[in-house]
Amino acid sequence: MFKTTVENLLEAALNDRPDLFLIDFSIEGGNQIKVVVDGDNGVLVEDCMFISRAIEHNLDREEQDFSLDVMSAGATSPLAHNRQYKRHLNRTLKVKTASDKFIGTLSSASDENITLVWKVREPKPIGKGKVTVTKEANIAYKDIVEAKVMIKF
Repeated sequence: MFKTTVENLLEAALNDRPDLFLIDFSIEGGNQIKVVVDGDNGVLVEDCMFISRAIEHNLDREEQDFSLDVMSAGATSPLAHNRQYKRHLNRTLKVKTASDKFIGTLSSASDENITLVWKVREPKPIGKGKVTVTKEANIAYKDIVEAKVMIKF
C-alpha cells in the first residue's frame, strides 16, 4: 500500500516535469525511499528538491515513518535509460555487449540503437607502415550489457 502511494506520487511529479525521467526507485527496510532521476538537460539540485517535495509533502509522517533520498544519476553510473544516450552525443562511451567491448564517440542515438565511431591504426594494405582508419559500430539497446561515459580531465 505504502509503495503504491509513493509510486503514484512519483509518477505524478514526473508527469509534471517531462524533462525528467526515472532511473531507479526502491523502498528498502524501514521505509527508506530511494529515487534516482536523470533529465534531458541534466539534473539540478532544484530538480531533486521538486521530486522530494512532491513525495514528502503528500505523505503523512504521523501515519507512516519514512526516509527519502532523491538523487541524480552520477557521472560514473552506467547509462540505464535510452533517453540518457541522446544527452551524451559526441562524448566518449565504453560499451559492453555480450560478445564485444567498444570505446568510441557516440555519434548518434535513435529509438532502437546507438552508433559509436572511433579511429584505429591498421597496417597498410600495400607496403610498410600503418594508416588511421575510422571504424563504426551500430549497437542495439537490447544488446548493450553496460554503457558508461568516459570522463576526461
